[in-house]
Amino acid sequence: MFLTGPSVVKSVTGEEVSQEELGGASVHASKSGVAHFAAENEEEGIQTIKELLSYIPQNNLEEAPRVATNDPINRVDDALNEIIPDNPNKAYDMYYVINSIVDDGKFFEIHKEFAKNIIVGFAHMNGRSVGIVANQPKVLAGVLDVNASRKASRFVRFCDAFNIPIVTLVDVPGFLCGTQQEYGAIITNGAKLLYAYGEATVPKVTVSLRKSYGGAHIVMSCKQLRGDLNYAWPTASIAVMGADGAVNVLYAKDIKAAVDPAEKAKIADEKKAEYDELFSNPYQAAQKGYIDDVIEPRNTRFRVIRALEQLNGKREQVPAKKHDNLPL
Repeated sequence: MFLTGPSVVKSVTGEEVSQEELGGASVHASKSGVAHFAAENEEEGIQTIKELLSYIPQNNLEEAPRVATNDPINRVDDALNEIIPDNPNKAYDMYYVINSIVDDGKFFEIHKEFAKNIIVGFAHMNGRSVGIVANQPKVLAGVLDVNASRKASRFVRFCDAFNIPIVTLVDVPGFLCGTQQEYGAIITNGAKLLYAYGEATVPKVTVSLRKSYGGAHIVMSCKQLRGDLNYAWPTASIAVMGADGAVNVLYAKDIKAAVDPAEKAKIADEKKAEYDELFSNPYQAAQKGYIDDVIEPRNTRFRVIRALEQLNGKREQVPAKKHDNLPL
C-alpha cells in the first residue's frame, strides 16, 4: 500500500492532532505497517511503483521476471568470511550481506520504516527476481516480535502468490518476550510466519549465518518447515537455545554448588563449550539432515544462485480444498 497526504489539524478525544499524526503516510509506514511505502511527492511515488512492478510477473502462472546482468554468478566477497563478530552478542549489518550476494548490489526494500528488526524486499540473482527475508542483528538483535512476524509473513505470502522464489538469511535469537508481546498475540502472529513459509510452494533457499534458536528457527524457513535447500555458514548456531541460556538451565545446580567464583566461571565455560560441540554447531544439524551443506561465506552468492537454478520450474500439487484457515 502507498500513502501520501497533507497535514490537517483535527481534534481527537479532546486533543488536537494533525491528520499526519493521526493516520498520515509516515505513521502508517513506520508504526502501523499499513503502508509499505511513503513518498515525498507524486513523481517519487510513481517511480517507486514502476520499480516495484519490474520485479513482479503479470500473473501467478508466469516465471519471476528476468533481466540482463553482467554480475558474475561466481563472484565472491572475502569480507563475508569476517563479517560475523567473535562476540555472539555483537551486531553486524545484514544489509551488507544482502547487497553482497544480489546482482549489482541492488536491493529494493519493502516496509523499510516498519519493524526494522527484519528486512524484506526484492532483488535479482543471476537476473531473476527473488524475494529476500533477513533478520537484522543491528535492531533488537534480529529478534522476532509481533510486527516483524506480520511484516515477514505478509511478504512471504505475496512472493508465493506471484511465483517469486524466496531467499531467507537467518540470524535470529528467538521471539521477543514481555507482556506487550503476549498481549499483542505474539503466538498467533508468529504462527502467521510459520504458516506462510509452510504453505509457500515457490523455491525456498535458506542460509543460516549465526543464531537460529528455538521457535524462531522453526518459523524462518527451516528444513522441517519444507525449506527446499538449507545452507549454513560455519558460524551458525542451530539449537533450542544459545549456550548461555542452556547452561544456566541444565547446570544451574552444579554452578551454584561451587563456592569459588573462579570455579563457577570455569564450570560454566566448560559446559558452554560442551554444549556448542554437541548441539549448536551447524555440523550437528547437517548430520541430522536439517542443513544440506555448510558453505564458505564468501561463496554464498554462487551457492544460492545454483540452488535457485536447481529449483527452477518447481511445482507442487496441493490437496484440493475450499480454502485454508490461516491464523488471523
